Amino acid sequence: MAGRCGCMRISGVFSRYLLPQKIQQNIKYNEHPRWFHSPQNTGRRVLLQPTNLASVVAKRTMFIQTQETPNPNSLKFIPGVDVLGEGKTMDFPNGTTAFCSPLGKLLFRIEGVKSVFFGPDFITVTKVDEDVEWRLLKPEIFAIIMDFFASGLPIVNEEEAPSDTQITEDDDETVAMIKELLDTRIRPTVQEDGGDIVFMGFEDGIVKLKMQGSCTSCPSSVVTLKNGVQNMLQFYVPEVLGVEQIEDEIQIITKKEFEEFEKKILAEKTEKSS
Repeated sequence: MAGRCGCMRISGVFSRYLLPQKIQQNIKYNEHPRWFHSPQNTGRRVLLQPTNLASVVAKRTMFIQTQETPNPNSLKFIPGVDVLGEGKTMDFPNGTTAFCSPLGKLLFRIEGVKSVFFGPDFITVTKVDEDVEWRLLKPEIFAIIMDFFASGLPIVNEEEAPSDTQITEDDDETVAMIKELLDTRIRPTVQEDGGDIVFMGFEDGIVKLKMQGSCTSCPSSVVTLKNGVQNMLQFYVPEVLGVEQIEDEIQIITKKEFEEFEKKILAEKTEKSS
């Protein structure tokens, strides 16, 4: 699964509906103690310490499911309740961008968390790299999500901006068709895999899109856009000549810093070996 991004499967929508991926792991929250069950079903359990909110939610039970995504560094957490609600998503590439979300800020306090993405009924957490182990991150993420939803605090503190795919009076027929396809055919499949695609514009036959969530750092995101999204848009909208991935300034800076860090590590390893 490591070589695929969610919307690569979009081409298959022409012939069939895609079934959700197998749920990998469940966690149950019951009164004061919380038990984390290992995915291998070995019977071993790790007790997580109760928080000061335990008395408030003593009679409530919350099940959080985790679901793998095509990006091995991203994992979907499904709390069984609405996160942002139907059709809404919010992407936090780093801790700085999570200023409007109390839950987002708490998740970024966990060492090893790179980005956070909120979907209609799920939360996608992306870790820094493969060296950070999910078995260490998941108990902390579970605890934060459980306690936050028990607190009754809002997910975000400000009004959400209008949807990027909302059809306006200024949109011509081509743009309206592109937005409708993104909303009805493409985004649901991508969101199923823990990500999203945001419409950024249409100019000279090129649809400009921004990848979010698990698709942001997916190794095959470029192939995804060309083989999945572009093919579908061109099939229904002949005016579409191609698609282009747009990266914001924060993503560009982050990618540059990561590449420089990789070069530094490689240089140190080379120096030690010589």
